Amino acid sequence: MESSLGQPNFISVLFFVVFVVLTLGITYWAAKKTKTSSEFYAAGRSITGFQNGLALSGDFMSAASFLGISGMVALKGYDGIIYAVGWLVGWPALMFLLAEPLRNLGKYTFADVLAFRLKQKPIRIVASVGGILVTITYSIAQIVGSGKLINLMFGLPYELAVLIVGGVMLLYVLFGGMIATTWVQIIKACLLLFGVTLLVILSLAQFGFSLENLFSAVETKFGRTALEPGGFASSPIDSISLGLALMFGLLGLPHILMRFYTVPDAKEARKSVAYATTFIGYFYIIIPIVGFAAAVLIGREQIAGIDKGGNMAAALLAELLGGTPFLGFIAAVAFATILAVVAGLTLAAASTISHDLYFNVFTEGKATEDEQVSVAKKATVVFSIVSILLGILFKDQNVAFMVGLAFAIAASGNFPALFLSIVWKNFSTLGGVFSILIGSVSATLFIIFSPTVWVDVFKFDQAIFPLKNPAIVSMSLAFISAFIFSKLFPDENASAKFESEKVRVYLGVGAE
Repeated sequence: MESSLGQPNFISVLFFVVFVVLTLGITYWAAKKTKTSSEFYAAGRSITGFQNGLALSGDFMSAASFLGISGMVALKGYDGIIYAVGWLVGWPALMFLLAEPLRNLGKYTFADVLAFRLKQKPIRIVASVGGILVTITYSIAQIVGSGKLINLMFGLPYELAVLIVGGVMLLYVLFGGMIATTWVQIIKACLLLFGVTLLVILSLAQFGFSLENLFSAVETKFGRTALEPGGFASSPIDSISLGLALMFGLLGLPHILMRFYTVPDAKEARKSVAYATTFIGYFYIIIPIVGFAAAVLIGREQIAGIDKGGNMAAALLAELLGGTPFLGFIAAVAFATILAVVAGLTLAAASTISHDLYFNVFTEGKATEDEQVSVAKKATVVFSIVSILLGILFKDQNVAFMVGLAFAIAASGNFPALFLSIVWKNFSTLGGVFSILIGSVSATLFIIFSPTVWVDVFKFDQAIFPLKNPAIVSMSLAFISAFIFSKLFPDENASAKFESEKVRVYLGVGAE
């Protein structure tokens, strides 16, 4: 088939302009309602469980999920589904382990939970370092991906595409705060679920609405191996490590965790995870169908010929089945997906800088509401500019290692300390500090020394660290260091507060 990808598409531009105008209108409305720090960081805790479930879905279903998984399934077959399953199974863990404690113990960021019974300054500083590392690496990956995506879909220069994404995202967060960001996520989630559902229906129509016919066609064209494990992840240890990073990385992503502060109580927090799991589960179950259908109807060579990673598989399938108008709609949805996720990440970083560092560490809780919001907005501008510049700087880099790095740091640096602070009475301040530092630093170094970066990017013959994803090692180091330093340097004050923390976690007494 001949594709119009890479050429200016009137329908794509029209859908994109409609989305941006609509969401900027929402930002204008939200700006009038955003006066206090609670409204800026947490939408005044006025979001319902259903709305937050959709917003969580919007935050989580990134371009990597939509374009990446469909492309990976198209080119690699069955193993692409590992990513879908890994990202999905983290949600029940989030609901049962962290949703209620986060809502009852925290105020605006996940560091609030750590600081509830540990010493404020050291734990907030290291938690901020871990949080910003995750958000900046995740943001760079999204921005680099957006530049390449828009370059392929609209034919715009890479640098201009990055500036457009950064500029619009800045407007959302700067003027509308969490209220605008939440509604942008909700709209994006609805568009994405509708678009993928329509794509799946049109795909299955080609195979008599039978999955058996689709998989038979895959087997006929690519052989039985396309439906069996081993095409992408051949090492069992690497597969387990990847699964751990995808599952527990979710439980350490700052922009996901801060969403639990937008609902009024723990009951709505649990409901929001239940709704999010439903929407995200539905999405990850049907997205592999898009990949398999694209492989059969378009062919792996043509998909890889346009983009080696296969990221344009869904767009090519949309053009084949629905013509240019459907391609335009899917392109606009992909653009909206990136904008919304980057906005959520920027707000999380601004909250960390303003609430954790400025308010709780530098001013020791003495800053006014206006001062906090002012610092948060300045942090938003600085973070946006840094993200745009790094996005341009990393233009030709492989973004896969940055996504892997973000999940590995979140799983190794943030999750162990967050989890132990809730369940382990003897968890001490120094145990938390060293757990976060060793988990974050080891994950970063192992990724750099892994085959993904050391061989593929730096072109050395052999990797220093053998695994492509280090979570199985770096997570273990984080838990071990938490145990050793908590035993060597016990914190009696933290242990004494454990019972009152349990009362607040399970009964919500004193929760804001």
